[in-house]
Amino acid sequence: MTKININEELEYVEKVSKINEGKNLKYNILTMGCQLNENDSEKICGMVEKMGYTKTDDISLADLVIYNTCCVRENAEEKLFGKLGEVKKLKEAKGTIIAIGGCMMQEKHIVDKIKKSYKYDVIFGTHTLHKFPKDLYNAIIENKRITDILDIDGEIIEGLPIKRDDNIRASVTIMNGCNNFCTYCIVPYVRGRERSRSSEDILKEIEDLAKAGYKEITLLGQNVNSYMRVEREKGICTDKINSFAKLLREVNKIDGIEKIRFISPHPKDFTDDVIEAIRDLDKVSKFIHLPLQSGSTNILKTMNRVYTKEEYLNLVQKMKEKIPNVKFSTDIIVGFPEENEEDFENTLDVVRKVKFEQIFMFIYSRRVGTPADKMENQIPEEIKHKRFDKLKKLYEEILAENNKEYIGTTQNILVEGYSKINSEFLTGRTDTNKVVIFKGDSKLIGRFIQIKIISEHMWYLKGEILNE
Repeated sequence: MTKININEELEYVEKVSKINEGKNLKYNILTMGCQLNENDSEKICGMVEKMGYTKTDDISLADLVIYNTCCVRENAEEKLFGKLGEVKKLKEAKGTIIAIGGCMMQEKHIVDKIKKSYKYDVIFGTHTLHKFPKDLYNAIIENKRITDILDIDGEIIEGLPIKRDDNIRASVTIMNGCNNFCTYCIVPYVRGRERSRSSEDILKEIEDLAKAGYKEITLLGQNVNSYMRVEREKGICTDKINSFAKLLREVNKIDGIEKIRFISPHPKDFTDDVIEAIRDLDKVSKFIHLPLQSGSTNILKTMNRVYTKEEYLNLVQKMKEKIPNVKFSTDIIVGFPEENEEDFENTLDVVRKVKFEQIFMFIYSRRVGTPADKMENQIPEEIKHKRFDKLKKLYEEILAENNKEYIGTTQNILVEGYSKINSEFLTGRTDTNKVVIFKGDSKLIGRFIQIKIISEHMWYLKGEILNE
């Protein structure tokens, strides 16, 4: 994959910085959606702060407001339009610059509506994030609205400045785009096709993070376990680290990094070498996010998920046999078109058998531009909500059972900071991503420590330090 030379774009960082010099300008950013969007926002913040803006959480103080949008869920559109309506007064009062980026800006009907009904200064898409400084400069200098969107798959962008809020844990994107075309999903249309970063660039970024004191890394992609697959199939892969399993093994070698996580994989690409890498590597989490979406083979076929209920359960069993103490989280969509009661009961059956530690549950919402939006037999909202509630009830029962198994166990916890639940406690997470609160000194923040779990409280565990 060709990498873009961003020197020209970065020149505009300096140009905007000179315009802003001595003005003490502030920016506010709202990030919607997944961790990939959050990673993009870190790059946006990196560029914006080099352009002379300081971050503020008080939007009324902002001279620049940025919305990094998501289009996976229907209410994301309503949220954006509501925010644009609110910020209109701010723009009229003090000339605040409004910039809108992210996945939603790759949808023509959304952009057309914004152009027609809302005030803005810059619109940029997922493939033009690196051009934001240039777009902002032109909007300021020319005093006109700039729309910069590409309908191509985009290129790999390296070298953008990045501003991370967390100084202990970091996310690193290893690939962009998706080739799966699940019938409910808009991602391939707004993020483009799969393209992988070079292992050299990925490892260099992680090594730099380790030197800066980061302890935990999450590898990101729409389909991480197909890393370099497209390049291999096209015969254009010159990278010796040409698979996800090999990449995991290389990241595991980096001194300073003590925990490696990854999201999101696809069940169909969970090859034996990936399973063996997870088993063998001490730093790689044994907590695997394995999106199910539905437990019905019929619905999975309609979703174009390319596996059956039985194949999914067999994969779970294989992992349990090969990886000691492996645990799972998942995604489930309730109320997909044509889903009947038997289909839904099959989903509940998988949930009972796997006993997921975490379930991200979604009521199906139609997305313009996807095949599922045009399907007949859309499920009434009332039925969707009843099924959702039933799934939620089952999950909470399983969660309570799972939590009890942690009492009395010793967990290796990365101390993240003070708890949002109770500021008298520190907080961290188990390998299975369960929140743990415990009393301790602030000097422990950023360190891995041994915690004995003493009680469970549904959404978090409580523990005590064994060896400080």
